[in-house]
Amino acid sequence: MKDEIVDEVRKVREQNAARFNYDLKAILSDARKRQKESGHRLISLGLKSPKIR
Repeated sequence: MKDEIVDEVRKVREQNAARFNYDLKAILSDARKRQKESGHRLISLGLKSPKIR
């Protein structure tokens, strides 16, 4: 079964990765920059420590 939304997301993800020559640091830096510039309030839930019993 073909999912058009999943296909579109994968296409955009591939284009974005190619734009930054598949450099993960550059991709994440751009994402953080766009988040900051969006004007939306962002929250971080932080890392959860594993519970030790």
